[in-house]
Amino acid sequence: MISFKNISQYPAGTTLVSDDIIEFHASRLLLILKLCGQKDRIRKVYKITGLTKLAKLDFFVRYPEFFRRLVRKMDIRNVDFLDHSGGIESRMIRFHYGPWDQRYYQLLPFLEARDLISVEKDRSTFTFFLTENGGEVAQSLQNDIDFNTLSNNIKNVNLILGKMTGSQLKNLVYEMFEYEVTSLSMGKLI
Repeated sequence: MISFKNISQYPAGTTLVSDDIIEFHASRLLLILKLCGQKDRIRKVYKITGLTKLAKLDFFVRYPEFFRRLVRKMDIRNVDFLDHSGGIESRMIRFHYGPWDQRYYQLLPFLEARDLISVEKDRSTFTFFLTENGGEVAQSLQNDIDFNTLSNNIKNVNLILGKMTGSQLKNLVYEMFEYEVTSLSMGKLI
């Protein structure tokens, strides 16, 4: 991935797509933290506990048709799908706990180094906190008309799945999408 700041260093004549730009993914993760996170009582900032939970929420944002199928299967009727349509935003792979993006290893330190998130580890569980700066950036993204569709999609995902744990989300993905996810070999694109 390349930062928007360094696009001029990208080889001329080479196709560049939004999926290659780190800020594209970082913006989505900031919005997921803000719109799906729970407010921490002490810090008064939003947080998501568990990398699995963060990755699975991201999966349903990036794969709108899978989310639509899930909502239909759950027979939930109060979800507005006007914005949650279209194809796969950015592909993920099948990994140990279901859908995964190797770019998380670059994205999370990118956000942390810019004081947009802080990460704490308790045993084997990571908690991701929006910092004050991260909250301001996420709010400006949410207010930006160019991010309306993404923000609305994330709100829909939070409405249906936001209270679930990472393990519950992982199990839901494995049960609902056996052919598309569970039966794939490790590392295969979903």
